Amino acid sequence: MLGRSSNETVGANRRTIRRRGFIKITGAASITAGVAGCFGGADDSALQLTATNEWQNNSDEIQQALYDAGLSEDIEIELISGGSKTDEMQNQYSQWLSSNQAKPDLLVFDSGWTLPFIVRGQILNLEGELPEDTLETIHDDYFEQSVNSTTGPDGKLHGVPLYPDFPTIQYRKDLVEEAGYDWGRHRTDPLSWERFSHELADVYEQSDVTYGYNWQAASEIQLACCVFNEFVSSWGGAYFGNPEENLYGPIGDRPVTVAEEPVFEALRMARTFIHGTDEPDTLDEFAGEITSDEAFQWGLSPSMQPFTDGNAVALRNWPYSININGADDVLGEDMGVMPMPYGVPEGEGEYPGTGGSIGALGGWNYCVNPNTNRLDECLEVLQVLTTEEFQRENFELVGHIPPNPDVLENADDVPVMGRYLDALSFAGEHTMARPATAVWSQQSDPVAQEVNAALMGDVGVEEAMSKLDSRLTELETSFSDS
Repeated sequence: MLGRSSNETVGANRRTIRRRGFIKITGAASITAGVAGCFGGADDSALQLTATNEWQNNSDEIQQALYDAGLSEDIEIELISGGSKTDEMQNQYSQWLSSNQAKPDLLVFDSGWTLPFIVRGQILNLEGELPEDTLETIHDDYFEQSVNSTTGPDGKLHGVPLYPDFPTIQYRKDLVEEAGYDWGRHRTDPLSWERFSHELADVYEQSDVTYGYNWQAASEIQLACCVFNEFVSSWGGAYFGNPEENLYGPIGDRPVTVAEEPVFEALRMARTFIHGTDEPDTLDEFAGEITSDEAFQWGLSPSMQPFTDGNAVALRNWPYSININGADDVLGEDMGVMPMPYGVPEGEGEYPGTGGSIGALGGWNYCVNPNTNRLDECLEVLQVLTTEEFQRENFELVGHIPPNPDVLENADDVPVMGRYLDALSFAGEHTMARPATAVWSQQSDPVAQEVNAALMGDVGVEEAMSKLDSRLTELETSFSDS
């Protein structure tokens, strides 16, 4: 997933180009050859950036926004794709940076795997490079979790957050209201998962749409980093015990806590959504069969498409989806947005910071290739990213949440996204990052595999989590011994 911390997205090209730009777009298939050509002193006329799908799909407008916010028009920009999915990008970056290539100059990093590159010393330390006031703005004013995702163990900043990502429930407001419910009042007062399931089931029953509640259950990183993380956290559980102490380590010296009751309950709830209450490992008090078993293969785009077509009641997705589906020629104001429901009330979770409405933290950061020959221009781009003018424009163009909450709160005049600021602001204050340590890239695969197997019913919930406990523990031990 590229863009929104692990996803495949499309963006709407809604703006007229106001000024001629010089931007270049290079497809992923030609990147390796193109970059290899630059290595060793080939054409270096453009500053090369890897880019999210949303930026690539709106490349001219993004470049114009950078210029309008103060970037020197002498800087020619070339946007390239590092891969269509986040894991492809991670592997590509490892190859580029391990071989000390000078290009790309700037790289956009998933917040979920920025830290391993920092720990390996493969990203430029920005302390002492960016002006002091810029560093203070990022450290003091940005969403804290986003800054943490690009800060090394030594407390030094190694990237500038482009945007944080907060998932929400997007729903057909017209169908919900026709069924007699008002979910608008839950924009800052979330529903419980139990109540959500019953009301959703009733709306689904009264409507003529094919799908009820769509989310992503495919065995891939989206399930591990985000969807399952949200279910578990909202039920008061955690991957590694107290998130306030153990989210980012110490690897090998923290408890693995996936074989605990809050995690079992979260999985049973999710199984109920798909299988109904007659199957084993489901919860009788919840309404079931509100999610299609197609979800076992759904990533972000496949789960979103029925909603975009008006053929689903509700969807769990990231803010880019709001910008797409809230457009006048899609659902427009018939779309509502509210925070994720909760399993147990806030403050009643097993671990501090769990329980209540919790959305997984996603997002992307821009970092500097330490081998670049164009450091000054890289730093100029990063400074422009911190301006209010650019963050507002990026929010309006492609739905990227401003990393500075003050900018977000003052963006109610932004078309489409401005209608949902209260829900987005609430979601931004109730997030849980994935445990993005240096070993997380190895741990996310078994999480996705075991959770997907339990959801499908291939194994029982407790058996699957016991197996996952063993696999995570083994990886923790192996990494700490290496």
